[in-house]
Amino acid sequence: MKIQVKVKPSSKTEELSREGDSFIIKVKEPPKEGKANQAVIKLLAEHFGIPQSRVRILSGFRTRNKLIEVAEE
Repeated sequence: MKIQVKVKPSSKTEELSREGDSFIIKVKEPPKEGKANQAVIKLLAEHFGIPQSRVRILSGFRTRNKLIEVAEE
């Protein structure tokens, strides 16, 4: 399954919310050295109840808008 995600790094809280067909994810980590991307993967894996290895960023490594693939099985 592919999902659109908008990331808000350096937030005070970690939060995942849904807006239409996409997700808005707030993470505490700054957008440096891939820390925010790793936090997004961790939060999505927890949300879907799958290992982090099944979540990967397809596009948007350096932007707030990302396309993420979630492999459920």
